[in-house]
Amino acid sequence: MTTQRNDTAEDLILIERARRGDERAFTLLVRRYEQTVYGFAFKVCRNKDKAAETLQDTFVNVYRKLDQFDGRSKFSTWLYSIVANNCLMKHRRRNLDDESISLDSGFPDHEEPAEHSGTWNDSPIASVMNRELKEHLDRAIQKLPMEYRVVFILRDVEEQSAAETARVLRLSIPAVKSRLRRARIFLRNQLDPYMRK
Repeated sequence: MTTQRNDTAEDLILIERARRGDERAFTLLVRRYEQTVYGFAFKVCRNKDKAAETLQDTFVNVYRKLDQFDGRSKFSTWLYSIVANNCLMKHRRRNLDDESISLDSGFPDHEEPAEHSGTWNDSPIASVMNRELKEHLDRAIQKLPMEYRVVFILRDVEEQSAAETARVLRLSIPAVKSRLRRARIFLRNQLDPYMRK
């Protein structure tokens, strides 16, 4: 979802009714957010079956833990957090890191990575204009380690703020900015040969 949804009074009413055991209210909540959950899960997992499985797992978690939603953050933020958690756990279980490239190598914690000297905007997404390049971008995103991929998707695809992303992932804002910067540099480097054609 690229447009942020604010909790409406109706969401809060449905949440309260679902907490009291109203199954119809819970079904309505699922319908309101299932596209958001599936879309985000697909962008992170990069696989329809895994996204569908994550969708189911997420709403099972929501059903079991609805009493834990305290309303201090938006309901959608809480959902993003559950989806990200489910995707990260699935990723770890399936040992998909074999195909990922470490973005920390060559970037000691006390140093900033050198800025790329090209004509790219801050976001690699901004330069993607044709199908071939989108396919290359998709392959490059799949190479990102999951911890960087989730940050990149939340910030540059879902258009969440740094603060919102930090809340979703339970990271500090500087950690979010650092991971996003490294992810963008990695993607620029992956796509640079295609941009120069």
